[in-house]
Parts: sequence; C-alpha cells; structure tokens
Amino acid sequence: MSNSMTQLPANEPAAVPQIARRGVLYILSSPSGAGKTTLARRLLAADPGITMSVSVTTRKPRPGERDGVDYLFVDAEKFESMKATGELLEWARVFDNSYGTPRAAVSAAIDSGKDVLFDIDWQGAQQLSEKMKGDVVRVFVLPPSGQILEQRLKSRAQDPPDVVARRMAAASAEISHWAEYDYVIVNSDLEESVRAVTAILAAERLKRERLLGLSVFVRDMQSAL
Repeated sequence: MSNSMTQLPANEPAAVPQIARRGVLYILSSPSGAGKTTLARRLLAADPGITMSVSVTTRKPRPGERDGVDYLFVDAEKFESMKATGELLEWARVFDNSYGTPRAAVSAAIDSGKDVLFDIDWQGAQQLSEKMKGDVVRVFVLPPSGQILEQRLKSRAQDPPDVVARRMAAASAEISHWAEYDYVIVNSDLEESVRAVTAILAAERLKRERLLGLSVFVRDMQSAL
C-alpha cells in the first residue's frame, strides 16, 4: 500500500524550524514585598532567552548592588537630561527617588527577537504599554494577605522602620491597579508562582502576531507540498 506522506528515516530527527520572532517586554509589578523580585530572579536563572532590563535610578546603591548590573546609578540632573532628550521609555518617582527605562537597549533587544524582563511599578507599566503597545505582557503579583506582606517587609534588614511604614501605606494604592494587568498571580506558593510566570512567557512567545517569520515559513511549506 502506498503512502503519500514522506517518512523521515528512523535515525534522522526532524529539523527544528527557526522562525523569526519579535521579543516580549515582560513586566512584573507588585507592592513592595509581594515577591516579584524573587520571581524575576528565578525566571532569569531558568531561561537564558530573557534578560533583565537595567533601570536608571537616582537612589543610592544598596549593599552588594553594582552599577550597570543591578541599576544605572545617576544623579538627578542626569536623569532629567535623559527624560528631556527622549532616552527613557518610561519613568516614575518612587519614595523620593526616580526610576526609568533606557530606550535604546530595549528597542534593540526586542527587534532582534530577545525578551526583556521588567521589575517596575504600575506607573512604569502604564507608560511602557502606551509606547510599546503589542510588545508588552503585564503580570501583577499579589501577596497572600496584608499580614504576610507586612511580615515580609519587616523581615528585611535593608529598610528602616519608617521606610517599611511608607511601603505599607503605599501597598493599597499599588494593589488598586491590579485590573490594568493581563495576568494576576497570588504569590502564596513560590514554586507554583515560578511555574505560572514561566507558562505565561511560553504562551506569549507563541502568539501569532509575534512570529514575524511565520508567513514565510508557511508559504515555503505550502510550495513544497
């Protein structure tokens, strides 16, 4: 009996097609202490296809932070200059310090098919969504409860009590923006939350509109049939 389907030799694996793709701008936001930074680190460690956006900030480095790796540390004058010349995609004022995202590195990354991870607040997420609509995926991370959030903030050794109090006061306002996001994760179990952020990224990478080379791939396939 003849078979119209071409069979591959048993010892010859099928070639994995390389389809050109536009990168994803993957935003994680949460009130301070809800766990987004831990989730971001876990995702970066597990997936070499995504890199962290390095924000520029006017705040002083914390112990162990490195300029150009954790943040780009600048003074207020330099920050305002970057805003005025269009070098920042988004910026926000948080607890007396300014934060922003350099435009050039992010644009180059997604144009080349690389994904970029953002640990930013709702203000930055709004601005980035306005300027890069279609490229942005927004995930909001909630704590299991207000009591647990307070415990996490108090357990930090880096922040003095007055800063903890300010962060708790700001948490409600931050959480009020949850409905502006594409996905919401309640971070009650770290491993489950890591699986969730990983699954979201995997699905977003497969969206048809991001696969820029898909039309050519399908056309070539049809011509060979």
